[in-house]
Amino acid sequence: MDATTKKAVSQRLASVSGHVKGIQRMVDEDTYCIDVIRQIQAVQAALNKVNSMILDNHLNTCVTTAIQGQDPEERKRVFNEITSVFEYKTRG
Repeated sequence: MDATTKKAVSQRLASVSGHVKGIQRMVDEDTYCIDVIRQIQAVQAALNKVNSMILDNHLNTCVTTAIQGQDPEERKRVFNEITSVFEYKTRG
């Protein structure tokens, strides 16, 4: 992962971590369920953004290198890897 992406991802994950702790406090304090759900949805959206950032970085580095490389087995491996990530996501 390039340094810029790594820093941005780390910052977002730290923010998500704090947000999750806040949700835990909300649950402990018996906060209204819909408010808790909204906060969970916000964390999910933030994690989706982190996921997109990492995927974008991967596609622009590792995948691009494999596509431009001379090893057909490596290209196949990388494509299968990407496909498996999306298959897992649609099964979840």
